[in-house]
Amino acid sequence: MIWTVSSEAAAPARTGAPWVTWTVLAVCGVVFLAGPASGLNASYGSGDGLPAAQAAYFARWGVVPRELWHGSPAALLTPLTALFVHGSWPHLLGNMLFLHVFGAMTEARLGRVPFALCYLLTGSLALFGYAAAHAESGRTLVGASGAVSGVLGAFLYLFPRARVTSLFPFLFFLPLRFPAWAVLLFWFVLQYLAAGTGGGRPEIAYLAHVLGFALGFGCAWVLTTRAVRVKDAAGSAEGDKPT
Repeated sequence: MIWTVSSEAAAPARTGAPWVTWTVLAVCGVVFLAGPASGLNASYGSGDGLPAAQAAYFARWGVVPRELWHGSPAALLTPLTALFVHGSWPHLLGNMLFLHVFGAMTEARLGRVPFALCYLLTGSLALFGYAAAHAESGRTLVGASGAVSGVLGAFLYLFPRARVTSLFPFLFFLPLRFPAWAVLLFWFVLQYLAAGTGGGRPEIAYLAHVLGFALGFGCAWVLTTRAVRVKDAAGSAEGDKPT
């Protein structure tokens, strides 16, 4: 299935390649391939020893709410490191697919630096929020889901009338167009189906998804409102200059 996004009546976006989106895709892919969840790194062992290696890896780089609030100060960095760690192939591919589809246009509208800050901030705060709601939990939380949810929330605010064109191979690549909100709903369903909490797998928290989506929507609102105010202020100042 191939997706492209189009937006009617969209305001002009900043030009340039979506380097932040591409960088996140690359980093998450490399981290996953090098880690134990991919099953491709023989240094983590195999068979019965692999689940233990996975659990230790996730506990080191992921968010463990109990450790976050009662552990060492280093645990405060885990809401950031956890954004680049994924628990399974479906978990990784689901997040990266939606980041690829919706990240480029969002980055183009917001700008690279604001987009990067929004991505990291919404993702980290979503994990902090989940940890606050489950302060005594010993389950591990990893993944870019909160940050990608933030991108989806920002996209919905910035492009409310966007439509997604999908090409389905089993329908002879017949192009079908769907409202963006319908595709975003599909993302939540995909996350539900991809969630795995057994054995050494980390937990996938839907509260973090909801928080990330709301934070991303609010982040886009704040950034675009501020940009409009700055532009209006600059225009007013130029209008006051003598000719």
